[in-house]
Amino acid sequence: MKAKQLTILVLAALVLGGGGLLVTKNRQSEFADSKTNVGGPLLGAFDLNTVSGLRLSQGSNVVNVVKSGDDWVVKERGGYPANFEEVRGLVRKLAELKVIQPVKVGVSRLPLLELTKDSGILVELVDQAGKQLKSITLGKQITAGGGDGSPFGSGGMPSGRYVQTGPGPESVVVVNDPLSAAKTDAAEWVSKDFFKVEQPVSVVVVGTSPTNSFTLTRTNEFADWTLAALEAGEQLDKNKLWSFNSLLSAPSFNDLVLAPDLVKLGLDRPTKAIIKTAAGFTYEVKLGQPEGEDYPFQFSVTAELKRQREPGKDEKPEDKTKLDKEFADKLAQQEQKLKAEQALAPWTYTVSKWTVEALLKGRPELLADKKAAEGLPSPASAAETLGIELPTVPGKP
Repeated sequence: MKAKQLTILVLAALVLGGGGLLVTKNRQSEFADSKTNVGGPLLGAFDLNTVSGLRLSQGSNVVNVVKSGDDWVVKERGGYPANFEEVRGLVRKLAELKVIQPVKVGVSRLPLLELTKDSGILVELVDQAGKQLKSITLGKQITAGGGDGSPFGSGGMPSGRYVQTGPGPESVVVVNDPLSAAKTDAAEWVSKDFFKVEQPVSVVVVGTSPTNSFTLTRTNEFADWTLAALEAGEQLDKNKLWSFNSLLSAPSFNDLVLAPDLVKLGLDRPTKAIIKTAAGFTYEVKLGQPEGEDYPFQFSVTAELKRQREPGKDEKPEDKTKLDKEFADKLAQQEQKLKAEQALAPWTYTVSKWTVEALLKGRPELLADKKAAEGLPSPASAAETLGIELPTVPGKP
C-alpha cells in the first residue's frame, strides 16, 4: 500500500472516530439534559400509604378523588363512593412507571405531544392535608402495531405515553404505560356498583295515566306471571313478559344528579314501581321525565328477612349443624346486601332507557292482540287458499 493511501485511510478513520465520539457526546448530553434515569422509576420512591387523594386536571376540568375515612369518594359528585379498584390501579401504575427514553424537544413542539396546559392531563398525588406529594403531566399516547387487520385500527394499541415531570421541555420522557385510566370526567370515577333485584315475584307499576298502570304477580320465581284485574275478552301474552323475569337484575347508571330539582326532573309526579322479591326485599322505584335517552331515577329498599330456619320434615340430627350454618351464612349475605343498597338509596341517578324499559310498558302492551287473533283464518280456509287438501278423520265429515 502506498504511503499516500495509508495517510488517507488514517485520516478517514480519525474523522469517523471523531464523528462517532460527537454522536456519543450528543446522546450523553441529551440524556443529561433530561435528568432521568432510563429504566428506573419516574417518580422515585414514595410511600403509597401516604397517598390520600388523586387530583386530575385538564384545562377547566378538575376531578378530586379523595379518601374519606376508610373509603374513597368523588368530591365533584358530592362525596359519592369512588371506584376503589380504578383509584388503586392508577396510583400503583404511577408508582411503577419506568422511563423508556428521554425526549429532546423544544417548547414549540410541546403542543404536538399534547403537553400544554389545556391538552395535557396534570395528575397529582396528595396527602391527607391536600399537600402535593408527586405530580406528572400526561401527554399524547404512543401506539404500537396496528395496520388494517388490527382491532385498534391503523394507529395500533396504546403502549406508552409522553409525560412531563417538570416545568420545562427538558423533563419530557416516554414511559412504559399509556395510563388510559387517567380521565378528568368525574362520572368515570364513581363506583358503578348498584342495587340488584333478585327473583321478583310481584311488580306494581303506577304510571302517569291509568293505561300505564298494572300489577303482575307470580307464586314463585319459576311460575308464570299473572296480570291483575283481567277484563272479559282480555288475554295476557306471556311472550311479552320475559323481561320481568330479570327486571332490574343488573341495572347500571350513567351519572348522578346533584341537588336535584324534583319538579324540573319530573320526579314530583313520577312513574312508580314497587317490586317484591322471593327473599323478602321490597324496592320502590321512581322515574322522572326523560332527557333524550336518559331518565332521572330514584329508589329505596327495605326487607323482611326470614331469620329462623324451619327444620325439614325428615331432617336428620347430623344434618342440622350444616343446614343451620348455610342458613346463617345466607342471612348474613342478605343483611350485607340490604345495608349496601340502602347506602346508595339517598342519591338521584340518571339511567338509560333500556335499563327501565320494562317499567315503561303500558298495560295494553302486555295483552295478546285480540284483533290479530280474531283475524286469523280458520285451518280450512287457509288450506283452501293455499290449495292444500286437509286429511280427513275417520267417522268425521
